[in-house]
Amino acid sequence: MPSYPGISSDAFRHPLDQQAEEALRSVPGFNLVARKFVEFLYERPQFIYLMGNSIQVGPRQYSTIYRLFRECVRDLDVHPEPTLFVSQNPQVNSYALGQDHPYIVLNTGLLDLLTEAEIRTVLAHELGHIKCGHTILIQMGIWVMQAASFLGDVTFGIGNIISSGLLYAFYEWRRKAELSSDRAALLVTDDLNIVMRTMMKLSGGSHQYGHECSLDEFIRQSDSFQELDQDSLNQIYKFLLYNGGNGSFLSHPFPVERVRYLRDWANSDEYRQIQQGNYQRVTQEGSVDVPSQTAAENEAERLRHQLEELQREIDRIKSQSNNP
Repeated sequence: MPSYPGISSDAFRHPLDQQAEEALRSVPGFNLVARKFVEFLYERPQFIYLMGNSIQVGPRQYSTIYRLFRECVRDLDVHPEPTLFVSQNPQVNSYALGQDHPYIVLNTGLLDLLTEAEIRTVLAHELGHIKCGHTILIQMGIWVMQAASFLGDVTFGIGNIISSGLLYAFYEWRRKAELSSDRAALLVTDDLNIVMRTMMKLSGGSHQYGHECSLDEFIRQSDSFQELDQDSLNQIYKFLLYNGGNGSFLSHPFPVERVRYLRDWANSDEYRQIQQGNYQRVTQEGSVDVPSQTAAENEAERLRHQLEELQREIDRIKSQSNNP
């Protein structure tokens, strides 16, 4: 497997991730939660819970998983080494959190469904979140939204103005952050098909009937999904589905969209240059640079214009339906 000594997260971070982070940081209310507030009220209790209710992976606990994990840590040059847990949960899922002491959690449902190569893909993906500093922003975002929600309750709804803006910005960033971590998975596995097959299994994999699933068909499904954008009404529905149309915001892009983004990057000169060792090196890894206020304001303004355009399109369609 390839290794990338000294690689910086900026070498593979998706530009949409960077832009969405700038927009998130520019939303009023985001900085309500300080670094230590997050640490003491979220990171430590969660770590204690995992230590008490999960299995900490190591040389004598899930030794195969630990070997895969150590290889991924080496390949992405992540330091210090995060803690890895396995949690008894049938849901096929994994996540990474923590800022000063980051950790990754794999559910048993995920281990039971995936092959070793696919588990390596998931581990590299989660390490990509840590490498990019996503876990800090995820924790801060969660607490900022909770603070804004509380503010709305105690101020008769005034704080909802803040919380609604934070919700859109936060989930927009979370979805774009996944694109960067998908790139980290591709770098470590060096096999596009393995990463895409992992996405297919996470979408609807089955123990009993998995042999009847075709990656080629899943790729064709991805292409067909992109063709839906030719209809502006489908674009509106997609926006609504991502942003609470089914009762909740989606934290991840649709898997078929992630496949499309990753296929594009796998065929890019940028990816080939990294494979050849031509990539940006670390200067101060682990920190998340705060972008300039001007850049953040410009991106926030661009997103506001997009929302306004979508609203106008929705109003136009409603008007047409009411006046046949």
